[in-house]
Amino acid sequence: MWLRLRYGLINFAPAGRCLGPKESDMSETTTAETPPEKPPGTMISRKEGGIGWMIYDQQAKYNAVTYDMRRAIPGIMADFEADDDVRVVVIAGAGEKAFISGSDISQFGAKRSSEDARKLYDEASAQANAAMAAFSKPMIAMIHGYCLGAGVLTAMLCDFRIAADNAKFGAPPAKLGLGFGYGGVDDLVNLVGPAYAAEMLFTGSRYGAEDALRMGLVNRVVAYADLEDTVRDIAGIIAANAPLTLKSVKTSIRNTQLDESGRDMADVQAQIDACFASDDYKEGQAAFMEKRAPEFKGR
Repeated sequence: MWLRLRYGLINFAPAGRCLGPKESDMSETTTAETPPEKPPGTMISRKEGGIGWMIYDQQAKYNAVTYDMRRAIPGIMADFEADDDVRVVVIAGAGEKAFISGSDISQFGAKRSSEDARKLYDEASAQANAAMAAFSKPMIAMIHGYCLGAGVLTAMLCDFRIAADNAKFGAPPAKLGLGFGYGGVDDLVNLVGPAYAAEMLFTGSRYGAEDALRMGLVNRVVAYADLEDTVRDIAGIIAANAPLTLKSVKTSIRNTQLDESGRDMADVQAQIDACFASDDYKEGQAAFMEKRAPEFKGR
């Protein structure tokens, strides 16, 4: 199995749901003047023309990720996975200031104050990461503004990253006394190399978009005003391609990152064979000969 994170996928309710009614001092009933209390931050999920969008939204804190936001991610990813009309997913941050500025540290006192609480918090994080890592369809990070800590980890879980010229990157655990999980270190080393990974993690410094491009942390940098259009164009191109081919290529790429002993070459070959046995293979040939755009169905 290619996954580093060995957690099953769990379908949680969306984080945007309301918590139970807040009890008053005098009564257990809730009046019209006492609306249900909502958790800070929410995850937005939408689908448009073959593209799934998962958006981190806690703009007051630069889209810092809360416990409930993490708990929502497996359910969103499972929904995208099951929907054949979703061909590619874009991960983004709401508002104009940030992609993801890290974890919401204001929750650490309550959510990580004891060993048991820390385990629950870490389990939610691991399940969110595992759901994104297991996703079989292409995933693009659309990065603007602050991309720090958990933002960098989230971006690295995507297949590639497009950044605006105002993006700022950093991994500041050393400035906060936090542990940085091995999986995140491994992903960063694989992406930018051990020397740049060491510089980022040892210094906790922030880097501009051009620095991130030079290190290999992002694929390209575009003007902020052009970011969404650029990502939509790329996602649209991907969404028009053959889904079975996309899945097989993603599986092959993942396996190249593993030691030979951990590669599932039988699965790789089975997915390649499925492409040649598919109706989409026939459609691709016919469209080429007829000089028209193919209409792939994923079967």
